[in-house]
Amino acid sequence: MTGSLAGKCAVITGSVGGIGLGYAKVLAKEGCAIMLNGLGEAAEIEKTRAALESEFGVQVVYNGADLRNQDEVIAMIGDADARLGKVDILVNNAGMQHRERVEDFPIDIWHQMLAVNVTAAFLAIRTVLPQMKARNWGRIVNIASVNAHVGTPELSCYTASKHAILGLTKVVAIETIETGVTCNAICPGSVRSNLSEHRIDTFAAQRGVSKEEAVDAFIETKMPYHQPMKRFITVEEVAGALGYLCSEAGAAVRGASIMVDGGWTAR
Repeated sequence: MTGSLAGKCAVITGSVGGIGLGYAKVLAKEGCAIMLNGLGEAAEIEKTRAALESEFGVQVVYNGADLRNQDEVIAMIGDADARLGKVDILVNNAGMQHRERVEDFPIDIWHQMLAVNVTAAFLAIRTVLPQMKARNWGRIVNIASVNAHVGTPELSCYTASKHAILGLTKVVAIETIETGVTCNAICPGSVRSNLSEHRIDTFAAQRGVSKEEAVDAFIETKMPYHQPMKRFITVEEVAGALGYLCSEAGAAVRGASIMVDGGWTAR
């Protein structure tokens, strides 16, 4: 297999669909072997895995680690080492979101979200860093959010977790600054993904309109600040940032938060 990442191996959490699968396709296209991770029905996940492997001609495996469980996160990296041979690229993409005002926010969901959105990323980085340093090459990309820079009502835990992941990104970048290992964050805005599809369906049901009508109305509720482009960002537009960060051209990018937010924070 040829490509700029031929011979490299990546672990991507939350990658059996949506933006995470978009990240997997970008890396696989460049010849990178992939470990998928995420929740879903076994048959559908296997279908996704096999299709990715067939389309790009790279090895693709799956690990179903529950990222709320610390031992499973660490074991996932060990499994990637055993099945792929190493981990050159780590993409911490998996995340949870729950909308509720601070005074009503369930404490059990708060703990689960921090476990998935922050602690799992920390543990995966902590586990994979020694081998990356030993080879003097590695790419760690944490998927944050526009909410790593701004606050949104009813997203207290999500916003807190994304601020935390951005802080973690900066510290790892500083600690690896004299090595060939980079650590950066991608901060998407409103992307047409599985999560947004659910919100659009709910929006349509609440207003008694069609889904396409709901899309237009949904975008209007976010204008002019949250969605100045007047459309959703595509998965491909977000995933393209990962390709750059994992390339040799991205070697000097350290501790950055790459905004793919359609101008949301350009204020």
